[in-house]
Amino acid sequence: MNLQKYNKKNYYYCSMKNSWKEYLRDPKNRSTVDVGIFVILILSFHFLFIGWQNLDYWPIKGTIDRLSLWSVNLVFNQSCWVMQHLFGIDITTITSDRVIAVLNNEGGFSRVVIAPECASLKQWCHWLFLMLIFPGPWKHKAWYIPAGLVVIEWTNVIRICGILLMQRWWPGQQTFHIAHDYIFKFFFYFVIFLMWVLWVEKFKNKQSKNQDKTTEQHE
Repeated sequence: MNLQKYNKKNYYYCSMKNSWKEYLRDPKNRSTVDVGIFVILILSFHFLFIGWQNLDYWPIKGTIDRLSLWSVNLVFNQSCWVMQHLFGIDITTITSDRVIAVLNNEGGFSRVVIAPECASLKQWCHWLFLMLIFPGPWKHKAWYIPAGLVVIEWTNVIRICGILLMQRWWPGQQTFHIAHDYIFKFFFYFVIFLMWVLWVEKFKNKQSKNQDKTTEQHE
């Protein structure tokens, strides 16, 4: 009787395993599988990064600190340039504290402080983790990953400038909260998602379709 139960269990396990394999291999399910992998990688990295922060970026804390300082200064300088030269808005800065302030519609000053958390470092790491693990041709990853890092940096500049402009037009702490915690946070990750979709549609799936055709020809 016990042997019978074991055989039934084993049969059920093997059936489930084969069903999953067939599902994953079926080209019709490719989009669903890709989105599932994307979600798993994004969530996994989020918690891994939090854990790494709690470990104080061991064992490369010094390198991360230098990179963080460089990325903060980079986004600060770029945001100042965009506000002045593209939008033609006068700004007041405190360079040592990386503060950018603008005169708002109520006659006061609205500002953003670019802290290390505001730099692009986490999103750069997010992008690297996602793209290094996600399937696709490495000859294209060699240029697409660096291009994505540049896009992420300028997306962050747009985010900083957007927060400032919203506060300029609608001054108030609530405006900063809505812009910082919702609108531009969503925008940031939406851009990463769009870059991933472009990768899947133009490079990863193209390679998979070519492999499918090759397999069919050999069969």
